[in-house]
Amino acid sequence: MTITINGKSNSTFPSPISVSELLEKLNLSKIPVLVEVDQTALLPREHSSTLLVEGSVIEIIRVAAGG
Repeated sequence: MTITINGKSNSTFPSPISVSELLEKLNLSKIPVLVEVDQTALLPREHSSTLLVEGSVIEIIRVAAGG
């Protein structure tokens, strides 16, 4: 399956895969992130129920606090 992650095409993931599974494979499951799939922002509780399919466009933004 080919998906786009932060503007880069990627075809290394099986289809279907949930957002939670994707974050685990990218070593981001323990880090606060904002995830957008096909221009729709997801709540963290939606990560496990949202499946990515061929052609999905994903944006992942790390949440950082600072001052």
